[in-house]
Amino acid sequence: MLYWLTALSDGGDAFNLFRYITFRAGGAFFTALIFGFMFGQPLINLLKRKQKNGQPIREDGPESHILAKAGTPTMGGVLILGSVLVGTLLWARWDTPYVWITLFVTFSFGAIGFIDDYRKVTQNNVAGVPARVRLLLGFLIAGIAAYCATLAHPEALQYKVALPVFKDALINFGWFFLPFTMFVIVGSANSVNLTDGLDGLAIMPVMIAAVALGVIAYAVGRVDFSEYLELHYVPGTGELLVFVAALVGGGLGFLWYNAPPAAVFMGDTGSLALGGALGAIAVATKHEIVLGIIGGLFVVEALSVIIQVLYFKSTGKRVFLMAPIHHHFEKRGWAESQIVIRFWIIALILALIGLATLKVR
Repeated sequence: MLYWLTALSDGGDAFNLFRYITFRAGGAFFTALIFGFMFGQPLINLLKRKQKNGQPIREDGPESHILAKAGTPTMGGVLILGSVLVGTLLWARWDTPYVWITLFVTFSFGAIGFIDDYRKVTQNNVAGVPARVRLLLGFLIAGIAAYCATLAHPEALQYKVALPVFKDALINFGWFFLPFTMFVIVGSANSVNLTDGLDGLAIMPVMIAAVALGVIAYAVGRVDFSEYLELHYVPGTGELLVFVAALVGGGLGFLWYNAPPAAVFMGDTGSLALGGALGAIAVATKHEIVLGIIGGLFVVEALSVIIQVLYFKSTGKRVFLMAPIHHHFEKRGWAESQIVIRFWIIALILALIGLATLKVR
């Protein structure tokens, strides 16, 4: 919204700053961060009053969680979503379709997560919304977003998937492109959801992945950068850097209260929304495959659950002591802080490898 202040500029005054994406990204970051600090504690107090027993804890989960995490309120993702919305709407250009597509995915998945969390806390069990219903709604949202993103892409890139490392390499998926991108968005949302099991475990890798995707969005949205790096130019994606900055600001504001011992959990409200946002940005920037590298930590978490379930059904035995894999390491005796920080390090390394694909051609 503030971008339109450039109409008051004569080219040499302070209003001209609003033309620059990097300046507005900085504004979005600090706006979201301040929003998180201002409304974090009031939200936690409200959630504590409304949620007498806090987030229900899995009885088959690690024993330590039953004592240490019982009574902690959930649905803290509302704080992140509020920060993202305010920061993005204030500082992003409203005439960019990719911003609206990403907001649509983020808040639609956030709504699914909110309903899921609400059912859990009101019914005091871990069931929530049935998995099939969540997946059906997720694929519906992803389908709408994928179709809109395809229409917004330049004609030369529509229905095509770009390969990292190989310059100018495009695979024409035809109409199969829509199911593929739907899977990317839904898979990203649910992978982050599975990762959210320890204090601070999900939010920092999400922010790391978001920053990496923000750099990619800025690069492919500029003619000079995309030509120099030999990337496929997607006009308008640079504005997603503003969204990413708001996400990081809101994420840090949330982490202030989610740092161990957590005063609040983001819940499915936050994890589904943030995962969906990462998938939407990857689809918008034509970096769906690179998301698998940048978000490799989330991929491993999801695969650990899939492997555990399939292997147990076929053999009656388990590959991991407990899935997702962060619980496996808890069972192995790793302290929660060790797991969280080591997973942060892995997320950072994978993000850097993903960014390296921009130059390695």
